[in-house]
Amino acid sequence: MIKRSLIFILGIMLFCGITPEMSAQDNDYVMFETIVLTPDYKNLKTLSENMRNHNKKYHSEGVYNATVFNIASGPNSGKIIWHMGPIMFAHLDARPSDDGHGEDWTQNVLPYVTKIENGEYWREDDKLSNVNIEGFSVATHPILYVRYHEVEKGRGYSINGLFTQISNTVKAMPGDNPWGIYYNEFRQGDLGRHIATVGFMKNWAEMDSDQDFKATFLKVNGENSWQDFIDGMAATFSNSWDEIWTYDPKLSGDD
Repeated sequence: MIKRSLIFILGIMLFCGITPEMSAQDNDYVMFETIVLTPDYKNLKTLSENMRNHNKKYHSEGVYNATVFNIASGPNSGKIIWHMGPIMFAHLDARPSDDGHGEDWTQNVLPYVTKIENGEYWREDDKLSNVNIEGFSVATHPILYVRYHEVEKGRGYSINGLFTQISNTVKAMPGDNPWGIYYNEFRQGDLGRHIATVGFMKNWAEMDSDQDFKATFLKVNGENSWQDFIDGMAATFSNSWDEIWTYDPKLSGDD
């Protein structure tokens, strides 16, 4: 489990611009497409019914599976995340387009949405993430602690080393700690949404439980590693902010 102290420490730390090594496309990788939708709150019932029907018909399995999350904290509270994948760019050439897909989306979903923003592609760091846990899914861990991070210009070179220290610590902590790092595949300009780190929780009560992240960090990375780590994080990351997402199985395409 990701405990509150762990989430807090991770939040201090994670965010950067994508280095050339991170940007290079491998033959096989995990990526997700996300868009942020602002509902027409006067027609929530219709939007919910139509989005559920759309996702069940066109996005219920495979790489085109759609998952819907409600944003429960921060300035985007009340908006929803439409999330598709895991995919690779090659899959987008054959994404659902026949059998009335486009017409259904434009005629039955979009009329009940007041704004669409942040259409993005997030690539998972499969080496440093800790999501390959038996039985793990958003159904078992439906509350996501999402932290967006912005890298200080010229500091991208230090990201991998800092993330490696964090990853090794997360993996060494007691219990299962599903946690992922996702790099935005395209430049965001002043938006600063370069990297998102995600802690997956089974319930809200985990926010009240603490684990001693620092103690594990020192054990894994060395007794004199903490201050250098804190200084490195402060120099590397210029901004960060949080959102809590809650999984909405009724609107998702999951069977």
